[in-house]
Amino acid sequence: MYKIAVIPGDGTGPEVTAEAVKVLKTAADKFNFKVDLAEFDFGGERYKRTGETLPEAGVEELRQFDSILLGAIGHPDVAPGILEKGILLKARFELDQYINLRPVKLFPGVETPLKDKGPDDIDYVVVRENTGDLYTGTGGFTMKGTPNEVAVQSAVYTRFLVDRCLKYAFEYARKYGKKARNRGDKNTLALCGKTNVLTYIYDLWERAFNEMGEAEYPDITREYYHVDATCMWMVKNPEWFDVIVTGNMFGDIITDLGAITQGGMGIAAGGNINPEGVSMFEPIGGSAPKYTGKGVINPLAAICAAQMMLNTLGEEEAGDAVEKAVMFVTANKLKSLAAGKMGYSTSEVGDLVAEKVAE
Repeated sequence: MYKIAVIPGDGTGPEVTAEAVKVLKTAADKFNFKVDLAEFDFGGERYKRTGETLPEAGVEELRQFDSILLGAIGHPDVAPGILEKGILLKARFELDQYINLRPVKLFPGVETPLKDKGPDDIDYVVVRENTGDLYTGTGGFTMKGTPNEVAVQSAVYTRFLVDRCLKYAFEYARKYGKKARNRGDKNTLALCGKTNVLTYIYDLWERAFNEMGEAEYPDITREYYHVDATCMWMVKNPEWFDVIVTGNMFGDIITDLGAITQGGMGIAAGGNINPEGVSMFEPIGGSAPKYTGKGVINPLAAICAAQMMLNTLGEEEAGDAVEKAVMFVTANKLKSLAAGKMGYSTSEVGDLVAEKVAE
């Protein structure tokens, strides 16, 4: 039995979450486990009604669950940043979800903007550190509103934060790495940084990366790429990558670049992971308020988020079945991933995936 907190959130979040829950329940029935689902109303409507984002009592309640499934956060009547900081970032920090895991995988039948690239070429994972860097909020203003205004926002890392992220990445590369192209028989972990400019932060990352790799992971090939080169190669030669590990800011940028190469936000999912605690899984595409209630939004990213949840909970056979079902649907059923152009409604796409899982 897994206790799952469900936060449908804003806009189209409830619609896509309903389909992810449908597939999750089907997988549970098929693979002989149970899910106990509890829904929470954190989001824009609650904020408008009560002024609350994610209260402390809510954080404590979420700690009691095995995992969290999130739909989307973002409301047109709420200023940008309030919900994102008050719910998403607060959950990540308070629940110490120190890994952001973002698979970049092109499914069959899905178009990529990269010329002459296919599913065999675009299939890698980014491990993004999720609680440090510029996102700690360290900094402030002086003389705000004057011609001499100064704004400072500092990137902050400790060796502890870096080491635990690297350990997760090395272990992930050891367990799931699959390419090892032209590198003998070893899987590869690449550090993405900027050692030539950010000479303190990424000096720390690179030293920790090499020390840990030499001492504990001699079976993993280590590589280093500057972040600008990483962006270029993600477009030109995505087949080079296996597992990439990077800091919070760079990870935020390159994972969205990776998402568009795998077909866009309609298929991209991510996990905010605490390996020792409660993790949260979400589609990447946002709340898409203009499509709310129309039944045309693509639910596959939310379904893929549920698939990631299953793998992280240890139900890998069920997770693999969900991923294969999504791949079947993209290859054989959908006309497009775009809202209103799939050839099916939101709920019909969920039905297609659930039916395939049930087989």
